[in-house]
Amino acid sequence: MRLWSPDASASSLFLFDPLFSFIAATCAKYLKPVVLELGGKAPLVVLDDADVDAAVNAAVFGAFANSGQICMSTERIVVDESIADEFVAKLGARASSLPLGDPRLGPVVLGSVVDMSTAKRCNELIDDAVAKGAKLVTGGKAKDTLMPATLLDHVTSEMRIFREEAFGPVKGIARVSGVEAAIACANDNEYGLAAAVFGRDVARAMEVAGRIESGICHVNGPTVHDEAQMPFGGVKGSGIGRFGGKAGVDAFTELRWLTVQTAPRHYPF
Repeated sequence: MRLWSPDASASSLFLFDPLFSFIAATCAKYLKPVVLELGGKAPLVVLDDADVDAAVNAAVFGAFANSGQICMSTERIVVDESIADEFVAKLGARASSLPLGDPRLGPVVLGSVVDMSTAKRCNELIDDAVAKGAKLVTGGKAKDTLMPATLLDHVTSEMRIFREEAFGPVKGIARVSGVEAAIACANDNEYGLAAAVFGRDVARAMEVAGRIESGICHVNGPTVHDEAQMPFGGVKGSGIGRFGGKAGVDAFTELRWLTVQTAPRHYPF
């Protein structure tokens, strides 16, 4: 998680829970304002009229860039059942072709995850999902920190991977029927950082994007996207406040009011 303090002497910190709790308590004690980005479980919603190939390209990038270790990573793929078979087949083929290995030895897409605790967590998510009925499309459990691109189809809300941030190259696919079900599925999570919606009818896709509970949502683009001038941040369990652009300037400065009296003023006493 990240905590940003709008104080000239503070810098961005990447924190684990105990240290975060200490700093948050200290900020509260001294009334220090903070901007919090606390992680995400970004949904990529593929509507029934989506360009399947474009959605697959965005899903592959968003899910597996940096081995899925990005706060904006595509963590949940929500696809309309009318095109799900085609989408999953194409996505599985792309994911299975991604090269895995030590980048010091040659070009790869997926390198090592940060440590064995990540591999252990991802392995547990795979076991839990498969035990509850999910279908392993490609990839699988890892014995070391080199974890392959892994997709689990027919993921349901009873599975841990539906709700927990994997922060690794293990992604779940949930099949839904219709726009309302897609929106409900996308919002059925405590996090709300980034999201994406794919659909050829841009007006409808924009309407769906407007109803997804996230601080960031991209139409016909990947969940992993950032620009320095844009307000970055989330809602719900993903934190409070925004950094980047004018929003970042506002968060890291104090707004003041200065006046100059230019004419005689009447006072009541």
